[in-house]
Amino acid sequence: MHSPIVITGMGMISPLANGVKANWQRLIAGQSGIRTLSHIELGDVPVRIGGVVPRIEEDSEAGFDPLRVVDKKDLKKLDRFTLYAMAAAQEALLQAGWFPETEQDKRATATIVASGIGGFTTITEAQNTLEQRGYKRLSPFTVPAFLANLAAGNISIRYGFKGPLGCPVTACAAGVQAIGDGMRLIRSGEAKVAIVGGAEACIDPLSLASFNALKALSLQTDQPTQASRPFDKERNGFVMGEGAGLLVIETLEHALQRGATPLAVVSGYGTSADAHHITAGPDDGSGAAMAMETALNMANLSSADIGYINAHATSTPVGDRAEVAALRNVFGASLAQVPISSTKSATGHLLGAAGGVESIFSALAVMHGELPPTLNLHEVDEGMESLDFVPLMARQVDIRHALCNGFGFGGVNAALIVSSLQ
Repeated sequence: MHSPIVITGMGMISPLANGVKANWQRLIAGQSGIRTLSHIELGDVPVRIGGVVPRIEEDSEAGFDPLRVVDKKDLKKLDRFTLYAMAAAQEALLQAGWFPETEQDKRATATIVASGIGGFTTITEAQNTLEQRGYKRLSPFTVPAFLANLAAGNISIRYGFKGPLGCPVTACAAGVQAIGDGMRLIRSGEAKVAIVGGAEACIDPLSLASFNALKALSLQTDQPTQASRPFDKERNGFVMGEGAGLLVIETLEHALQRGATPLAVVSGYGTSADAHHITAGPDDGSGAAMAMETALNMANLSSADIGYINAHATSTPVGDRAEVAALRNVFGASLAQVPISSTKSATGHLLGAAGGVESIFSALAVMHGELPPTLNLHEVDEGMESLDFVPLMARQVDIRHALCNGFGFGGVNAALIVSSLQ
Protein backbone atom coordinates (compact mmCIF):
# COMPACT_ATOMS: atom_id res chain seq x y z
CA MET A 1 0.00 0.00 0.00
CA HIS A 2 1.36 3.42 -1.01
CA SER A 3 1.85 6.09 1.62
CA PRO A 4 -0.54 8.98 0.80
CA ILE A 5 0.96 11.99 -0.98
CA VAL A 6 0.47 15.10 1.12
CA ILE A 7 0.91 18.84 0.75
CA THR A 8 3.40 20.27 3.23
CA GLY A 9 3.87 23.75 1.78
CA MET A 10 1.90 26.23 -0.33
CA GLY A 11 2.90 29.48 -1.98
CA MET A 12 0.79 31.86 -4.03
CA ILE A 13 0.81 35.19 -5.75
CA SER A 14 -2.28 36.31 -7.64
CA PRO A 15 -4.24 39.43 -8.60
CA LEU A 16 -5.79 39.27 -5.13
CA ALA A 17 -2.57 39.38 -3.11
CA ASN A 18 0.93 38.12 -2.53
CA GLY A 19 0.89 35.20 -0.08
CA VAL A 20 -1.50 32.34 0.61
CA LYS A 21 -3.08 33.77 3.77
CA ALA A 22 -3.93 37.17 2.24
CA ASN A 23 -5.22 35.51 -0.93
CA TRP A 24 -7.55 33.26 1.03
CA GLN A 25 -8.82 36.03 3.30
CA ARG A 26 -9.63 38.28 0.35
CA LEU A 27 -11.16 35.46 -1.68
CA ILE A 28 -13.47 34.40 1.15
CA ALA A 29 -14.37 38.06 1.77
CA GLY A 30 -15.61 38.29 -1.83
CA GLN A 31 -12.93 40.68 -3.05
CA SER A 32 -11.78 40.86 -6.68
CA GLY A 33 -8.30 41.37 -8.12
CA ILE A 34 -9.51 42.55 -11.52
CA ARG A 35 -8.93 46.16 -12.51
CA THR A 36 -8.33 48.58 -15.35
CA LEU A 37 -5.01 48.01 -17.14
CA SER A 38 -3.36 51.37 -16.58
CA HIS A 39 0.24 50.14 -16.36
CA ILE A 40 0.70 49.21 -20.05
CA GLU A 41 0.15 51.02 -23.33
CA LEU A 42 -2.61 49.17 -25.19
CA GLY A 43 -3.03 51.36 -28.27
CA ASP A 44 -6.26 50.44 -30.04
CA VAL A 45 -6.58 47.00 -28.40
CA PRO A 46 -10.16 46.96 -27.07
CA VAL A 47 -9.38 44.85 -23.97
CA ARG A 48 -8.94 47.21 -21.03
CA ILE A 49 -9.11 45.05 -17.89
CA GLY A 50 -7.07 42.27 -16.32
CA GLY A 51 -6.13 40.49 -13.12
CA VAL A 52 -2.84 42.19 -12.26
CA VAL A 53 -0.66 41.27 -9.28
CA PRO A 54 -0.73 44.26 -6.89
CA ARG A 55 2.62 45.99 -6.32
CA ILE A 56 3.91 46.72 -2.83
CA GLU A 57 3.70 50.46 -3.60
CA GLU A 58 -0.08 50.24 -4.01
CA ASP A 59 -0.83 47.50 -1.46
CA SER A 60 1.41 47.77 1.59
CA GLU A 61 -0.31 44.83 3.30
CA ALA A 62 0.00 42.17 0.60
CA GLY A 63 1.54 43.68 -2.51
CA PHE A 64 4.42 42.09 -4.39
CA ASP A 65 7.96 43.34 -3.79
CA PRO A 66 10.33 41.60 -6.23
CA LEU A 67 13.34 42.70 -4.16
CA ARG A 68 12.22 40.31 -1.44
CA VAL A 69 12.70 37.51 -3.97
CA VAL A 70 15.79 38.45 -6.02
CA ASP A 71 18.59 41.02 -5.97
CA LYS A 72 18.01 44.21 -7.93
CA LYS A 73 20.80 43.32 -10.38
CA ASP A 74 18.98 40.10 -11.31
CA LEU A 75 15.61 41.72 -12.06
CA LYS A 76 16.47 42.43 -15.70
CA LYS A 77 17.51 38.81 -16.23
CA LEU A 78 14.13 37.32 -15.33
CA ASP A 79 10.68 37.46 -16.86
CA ARG A 80 7.78 38.23 -14.52
CA PHE A 81 6.43 34.68 -14.67
CA THR A 82 9.72 33.44 -13.22
CA LEU A 83 9.69 36.13 -10.52
CA TYR A 84 6.18 35.08 -9.52
CA ALA A 85 7.20 31.41 -9.46
CA MET A 86 10.21 32.20 -7.28
CA ALA A 87 8.03 34.18 -4.86
CA ALA A 88 5.55 31.31 -4.58
CA ALA A 89 8.39 28.78 -4.19
CA GLN A 90 9.95 30.82 -1.40
CA GLU A 91 6.68 30.80 0.55
CA ALA A 92 5.90 27.13 -0.09
CA LEU A 93 9.38 25.86 0.82
CA LEU A 94 9.46 27.97 3.97
CA GLN A 95 6.16 26.49 5.14
CA ALA A 96 7.33 22.99 4.25
CA GLY A 97 10.71 23.53 5.89
CA TRP A 98 12.42 21.89 2.91
CA PHE A 99 15.88 23.28 2.22
CA PRO A 100 17.92 20.13 1.57
CA GLU A 101 21.61 20.18 2.39
CA THR A 102 22.66 16.61 1.65
CA GLU A 103 23.37 15.46 -1.88
CA GLN A 104 20.89 12.63 -1.41
CA ASP A 105 18.04 15.00 -0.50
CA LYS A 106 18.91 17.40 -3.32
CA ARG A 107 18.76 14.54 -5.84
CA ALA A 108 15.45 13.42 -4.35
CA THR A 109 13.72 16.77 -5.03
CA ALA A 110 11.81 17.33 -8.28
CA THR A 111 10.91 20.76 -9.66
CA ILE A 112 7.87 20.77 -11.97
CA VAL A 113 6.59 24.28 -12.74
CA ALA A 114 4.15 24.69 -15.61
CA SER A 115 3.46 27.68 -17.81
CA GLY A 116 1.01 28.09 -20.64
CA ILE A 117 3.14 30.61 -22.52
CA GLY A 118 6.33 31.39 -20.58
CA GLY A 119 8.05 34.74 -20.94
CA PHE A 120 5.69 36.29 -23.44
CA THR A 121 6.39 39.91 -22.53
CA THR A 122 10.13 39.30 -22.84
CA ILE A 123 9.54 38.13 -26.42
CA THR A 124 7.39 41.11 -27.40
CA GLU A 125 9.78 43.59 -25.78
CA ALA A 126 12.76 41.97 -27.52
CA GLN A 127 10.97 42.22 -30.86
CA ASN A 128 10.39 45.92 -30.25
CA THR A 129 14.07 46.39 -29.35
CA LEU A 130 15.15 44.54 -32.50
CA GLU A 131 12.94 46.69 -34.73
CA GLN A 132 13.61 50.04 -33.09
CA ARG A 133 17.21 49.82 -31.85
CA GLY A 134 18.79 46.91 -33.72
CA TYR A 135 20.03 43.44 -32.87
CA LYS A 136 23.10 44.66 -30.96
CA ARG A 137 20.86 46.08 -28.24
CA LEU A 138 19.26 42.72 -27.41
CA SER A 139 20.07 41.38 -23.95
CA PRO A 140 21.97 38.07 -23.70
CA PHE A 141 19.34 37.13 -21.14
CA THR A 142 16.48 37.33 -23.66
CA VAL A 143 16.31 33.60 -24.40
CA PRO A 144 16.89 32.42 -20.79
CA ALA A 145 14.14 34.83 -19.70
CA PHE A 146 11.44 33.70 -22.12
CA LEU A 147 11.92 29.91 -22.12
CA ALA A 148 8.93 28.35 -20.39
CA ASN A 149 11.02 25.94 -18.29
CA LEU A 150 13.11 28.72 -16.75
CA ALA A 151 10.74 29.21 -13.82
CA ALA A 152 11.48 25.61 -12.83
CA GLY A 153 15.14 26.04 -13.80
CA ASN A 154 15.71 29.11 -11.64
CA ILE A 155 14.01 27.51 -8.62
CA SER A 156 16.12 24.38 -9.05
CA ILE A 157 19.32 26.45 -9.30
CA ARG A 158 18.50 28.64 -6.31
CA TYR A 159 17.75 25.76 -3.94
CA GLY A 160 20.03 23.10 -5.40
CA PHE A 161 17.23 20.69 -6.37
CA LYS A 162 18.90 18.05 -8.57
CA GLY A 163 15.99 15.67 -9.14
CA PRO A 164 13.73 15.64 -12.22
CA LEU A 165 12.98 19.08 -13.66
CA GLY A 166 9.93 19.65 -15.84
CA CYS A 167 7.52 22.15 -17.32
CA PRO A 168 4.18 21.05 -18.78
CA VAL A 169 3.22 23.59 -21.44
CA THR A 170 -0.35 22.43 -21.90
CA ALA A 171 -2.23 25.71 -21.98
CA CYS A 172 -4.72 26.11 -19.14
CA ALA A 173 -4.39 22.52 -17.90
CA ALA A 174 -0.66 22.94 -17.30
CA GLY A 175 -0.75 23.81 -13.59
CA VAL A 176 -2.83 20.76 -12.70
CA GLN A 177 -0.68 18.54 -14.93
CA ALA A 178 2.46 19.73 -13.12
CA ILE A 179 0.99 18.50 -9.83
CA GLY A 180 0.03 15.20 -11.45
CA ASP A 181 3.54 14.81 -12.89
CA GLY A 182 5.01 15.41 -9.45
CA MET A 183 2.72 12.77 -7.94
CA ARG A 184 3.88 10.24 -10.54
CA LEU A 185 7.56 10.99 -9.87
CA ILE A 186 7.02 10.38 -6.16
CA ARG A 187 5.02 7.20 -6.81
CA SER A 188 7.72 5.84 -9.16
CA GLY A 189 10.46 6.54 -6.62
CA GLU A 190 12.26 9.04 -8.86
CA ALA A 191 11.68 11.76 -6.27
CA LYS A 192 10.78 11.95 -2.60
CA VAL A 193 9.73 15.60 -2.60
CA ALA A 194 8.42 17.73 -5.45
CA ILE A 195 7.66 21.42 -5.80
CA VAL A 196 4.83 21.64 -8.31
CA GLY A 197 2.34 24.08 -9.82
CA GLY A 198 2.30 26.83 -12.41
CA ALA A 199 3.29 30.42 -13.19
CA GLU A 200 2.11 32.91 -15.80
CA ALA A 201 2.56 36.60 -16.62
CA CYS A 202 1.48 37.43 -20.15
CA ILE A 203 -0.74 40.48 -19.80
CA ASP A 204 0.61 42.20 -22.90
CA PRO A 205 -0.95 44.05 -25.86
CA LEU A 206 -0.16 41.18 -28.25
CA SER A 207 -1.57 38.42 -26.04
CA LEU A 208 -4.67 40.46 -25.24
CA ALA A 209 -5.21 41.29 -28.92
CA SER A 210 -4.68 37.63 -29.88
CA PHE A 211 -7.19 36.27 -27.39
CA ASN A 212 -9.53 39.05 -28.44
CA ALA A 213 -9.24 37.79 -32.03
CA LEU A 214 -10.61 34.48 -30.72
CA LYS A 215 -13.51 36.42 -29.16
CA ALA A 216 -12.49 34.86 -25.84
CA LEU A 217 -11.98 37.96 -23.66
CA SER A 218 -14.47 40.21 -21.94
CA LEU A 219 -14.51 43.69 -23.46
CA GLN A 220 -16.09 45.28 -20.42
CA THR A 221 -14.43 48.59 -19.57
CA ASP A 222 -16.47 49.94 -16.66
CA GLN A 223 -16.74 48.14 -13.31
CA PRO A 224 -13.85 45.71 -13.97
CA THR A 225 -14.47 43.76 -10.75
CA GLN A 226 -17.80 42.62 -12.21
CA ALA A 227 -16.47 41.44 -15.57
CA SER A 228 -15.55 37.86 -14.65
CA ARG A 229 -18.86 36.12 -14.05
CA PRO A 230 -18.70 32.36 -14.64
CA PHE A 231 -22.03 30.58 -15.16
CA ASP A 232 -23.90 33.91 -15.32
CA LYS A 233 -26.31 34.40 -18.19
CA GLU A 234 -24.66 37.72 -19.06
CA ARG A 235 -21.03 36.51 -19.12
CA ASN A 236 -19.15 37.57 -22.22
CA GLY A 237 -15.62 36.20 -22.01
CA PHE A 238 -12.79 35.61 -19.60
CA VAL A 239 -10.47 38.15 -17.96
CA MET A 240 -6.76 37.46 -18.23
CA GLY A 241 -4.84 37.22 -14.97
CA GLU A 242 -1.27 36.59 -13.81
CA GLY A 243 0.50 34.98 -10.88
CA ALA A 244 1.77 31.65 -9.58
CA GLY A 245 0.69 28.83 -7.29
CA LEU A 246 3.16 26.21 -6.06
CA LEU A 247 2.87 23.30 -3.64
CA VAL A 248 5.44 21.13 -1.91
CA ILE A 249 4.28 17.51 -2.01
CA GLU A 250 5.76 14.32 -0.57
CA THR A 251 4.58 11.05 0.94
CA LEU A 252 3.02 11.22 4.39
CA GLU A 253 5.69 8.81 5.60
CA HIS A 254 8.50 11.09 4.39
CA ALA A 255 6.82 14.19 5.84
CA LEU A 256 6.41 12.62 9.28
CA GLN A 257 9.94 11.23 9.27
CA ARG A 258 11.39 14.71 8.86
CA GLY A 259 8.92 16.39 11.22
CA ALA A 260 6.96 18.33 8.61
CA THR A 261 3.28 19.21 9.09
CA PRO A 262 0.94 17.62 6.50
CA LEU A 263 -1.78 20.02 5.38
CA ALA A 264 -3.94 17.96 3.00
CA VAL A 265 -3.75 14.91 0.76
CA VAL A 266 -3.48 14.97 -3.03
CA SER A 267 -5.42 11.78 -3.47
CA GLY A 268 -6.30 11.57 -7.16
CA TYR A 269 -5.22 12.82 -10.56
CA GLY A 270 -6.39 12.22 -14.10
CA THR A 271 -5.66 13.63 -17.52
CA SER A 272 -7.06 13.03 -21.00
CA ALA A 273 -7.39 14.48 -24.50
CA ASP A 274 -10.59 15.46 -26.29
CA ALA A 275 -9.15 14.68 -29.74
CA HIS A 276 -11.81 17.05 -30.99
CA HIS A 277 -10.91 20.72 -31.70
CA ILE A 278 -8.03 23.13 -31.06
CA THR A 279 -9.95 25.57 -28.86
CA ALA A 280 -13.29 23.98 -27.87
CA GLY A 281 -14.14 20.73 -26.15
CA PRO A 282 -16.99 18.50 -27.32
CA ASP A 283 -20.44 19.66 -26.24
CA ASP A 284 -20.95 16.54 -24.14
CA GLY A 285 -17.75 17.14 -22.15
CA SER A 286 -16.72 13.50 -22.58
CA GLY A 287 -12.97 14.17 -22.57
CA ALA A 288 -13.08 16.25 -19.41
CA ALA A 289 -15.32 13.63 -17.78
CA MET A 290 -12.68 10.99 -18.53
CA ALA A 291 -10.02 12.99 -16.63
CA MET A 292 -12.33 13.36 -13.61
CA GLU A 293 -13.19 9.66 -13.61
CA THR A 294 -9.49 8.74 -13.75
CA ALA A 295 -8.84 11.02 -10.75
CA LEU A 296 -11.69 9.41 -8.81
CA ASN A 297 -10.35 5.95 -9.62
CA MET A 298 -6.84 6.85 -8.43
CA ALA A 299 -8.29 8.24 -5.19
CA ASN A 300 -10.49 5.14 -4.81
CA LEU A 301 -13.51 7.42 -4.50
CA SER A 302 -16.90 7.74 -6.14
CA SER A 303 -18.48 10.99 -7.28
CA ALA A 304 -20.71 10.82 -4.18
CA ASP A 305 -17.62 11.44 -2.02
CA ILE A 306 -16.84 14.84 -3.57
CA GLY A 307 -18.02 17.71 -1.36
CA TYR A 308 -16.88 20.65 -3.48
CA ILE A 309 -15.85 21.33 -7.07
CA ASN A 310 -13.46 24.15 -7.95
CA ALA A 311 -14.52 24.47 -11.56
CA HIS A 312 -12.23 25.49 -14.40
CA ALA A 313 -15.09 27.80 -15.49
CA THR A 314 -13.44 30.79 -17.11
CA SER A 315 -16.59 32.84 -17.87
CA THR A 316 -16.89 31.94 -21.55
CA PRO A 317 -20.33 30.66 -22.61
CA VAL A 318 -18.96 27.68 -24.57
CA GLY A 319 -16.41 26.61 -21.95
CA ASP A 320 -18.71 26.85 -18.93
CA ARG A 321 -21.44 24.84 -20.66
CA ALA A 322 -19.01 22.11 -21.73
CA GLU A 323 -17.70 21.77 -18.18
CA VAL A 324 -21.21 21.49 -16.75
CA ALA A 325 -21.92 18.78 -19.35
CA ALA A 326 -18.76 16.95 -18.27
CA LEU A 327 -19.73 17.21 -14.60
CA ARG A 328 -23.18 15.81 -15.39
CA ASN A 329 -21.50 12.87 -17.13
CA VAL A 330 -19.62 12.10 -13.94
CA PHE A 331 -22.08 13.06 -11.19
CA GLY A 332 -25.42 12.47 -12.87
CA ALA A 333 -28.50 13.79 -11.10
CA SER A 334 -26.58 14.15 -7.83
CA LEU A 335 -24.63 17.12 -9.28
CA ALA A 336 -27.36 19.42 -7.96
CA GLN A 337 -26.27 18.52 -4.41
CA VAL A 338 -22.56 19.32 -4.90
CA PRO A 339 -21.39 22.93 -4.38
CA ILE A 340 -19.46 24.24 -7.40
CA SER A 341 -17.65 27.56 -7.61
CA SER A 342 -15.24 29.35 -9.89
CA THR A 343 -12.51 31.33 -8.15
CA LYS A 344 -11.67 32.85 -11.54
CA SER A 345 -14.53 35.21 -10.77
CA ALA A 346 -12.12 36.86 -8.30
CA THR A 347 -8.72 36.35 -9.97
CA GLY A 348 -9.44 36.18 -13.68
CA HIS A 349 -7.93 33.33 -15.68
CA LEU A 350 -4.27 32.71 -14.90
CA LEU A 351 -3.81 30.35 -17.87
CA GLY A 352 -0.93 27.95 -17.04
CA ALA A 353 -0.86 29.14 -13.42
CA ALA A 354 -4.59 28.58 -12.86
CA GLY A 355 -4.25 24.96 -11.79
CA GLY A 356 -1.61 25.71 -9.17
CA VAL A 357 -3.56 28.59 -7.65
CA GLU A 358 -6.90 26.77 -7.76
CA SER A 359 -5.46 23.55 -6.30
CA ILE A 360 -4.33 25.61 -3.32
CA PHE A 361 -7.78 27.17 -3.03
CA SER A 362 -9.26 23.65 -3.14
CA ALA A 363 -6.89 22.49 -0.39
CA LEU A 364 -7.79 25.50 1.76
CA ALA A 365 -11.48 24.79 1.27
CA VAL A 366 -10.94 21.28 2.63
CA MET A 367 -8.68 22.47 5.45
CA HIS A 368 -10.92 25.32 6.65
CA GLY A 369 -14.38 23.99 5.77
CA GLU A 370 -15.11 27.10 3.73
CA LEU A 371 -16.21 27.30 0.12
CA PRO A 372 -15.08 30.31 -1.93
CA PRO A 373 -17.88 32.09 -3.76
CA THR A 374 -18.58 32.59 -7.45
CA LEU A 375 -18.64 36.37 -7.66
CA ASN A 376 -20.95 38.33 -9.97
CA LEU A 377 -23.38 35.43 -10.38
CA HIS A 378 -26.80 37.10 -10.46
CA GLU A 379 -28.69 35.05 -13.04
CA VAL A 380 -27.58 31.48 -13.69
CA ASP A 381 -27.37 30.52 -17.35
CA GLU A 382 -30.19 28.58 -18.94
CA GLY A 383 -30.12 24.87 -18.23
CA MET A 384 -27.93 25.26 -15.11
CA GLU A 385 -30.56 26.68 -12.74
CA SER A 386 -30.68 23.55 -10.57
CA LEU A 387 -26.96 23.69 -9.73
CA ASP A 388 -25.37 25.21 -6.63
CA PHE A 389 -22.65 27.64 -7.74
CA VAL A 390 -22.09 29.19 -4.28
CA PRO A 391 -23.15 32.60 -5.60
CA LEU A 392 -21.73 35.88 -4.26
CA MET A 393 -20.87 34.78 -0.71
CA ALA A 394 -18.56 32.18 0.83
CA ARG A 395 -20.13 29.33 2.73
CA GLN A 396 -19.04 27.20 5.67
CA VAL A 397 -19.34 23.47 4.90
CA ASP A 398 -17.29 20.57 6.24
CA ILE A 399 -15.96 18.64 3.27
CA ARG A 400 -13.51 15.77 2.95
CA HIS A 401 -12.77 15.77 -0.78
CA ALA A 402 -12.58 18.58 -3.36
CA LEU A 403 -12.25 18.25 -7.12
CA CYS A 404 -10.23 20.83 -9.09
CA ASN A 405 -10.42 21.00 -12.89
CA GLY A 406 -8.16 22.45 -15.58
CA PHE A 407 -8.84 22.32 -19.33
CA GLY A 408 -6.75 23.77 -22.14
CA PHE A 409 -6.52 24.52 -25.85
CA GLY A 410 -5.55 21.49 -27.88
CA GLY A 411 -8.14 19.42 -26.05
CA VAL A 412 -6.11 18.74 -22.90
CA ASN A 413 -7.98 17.97 -19.67
CA ALA A 414 -6.71 17.52 -16.13
CA ALA A 415 -8.43 16.91 -12.80
CA LEU A 416 -7.08 16.77 -9.26
CA ILE A 417 -8.68 15.60 -6.02
CA VAL A 418 -7.55 17.14 -2.74
CA SER A 419 -8.65 15.42 0.47
CA SER A 420 -8.56 16.09 4.20
CA LEU A 421 -6.05 14.25 6.38
CA GLN A 422 -8.73 12.36 8.33
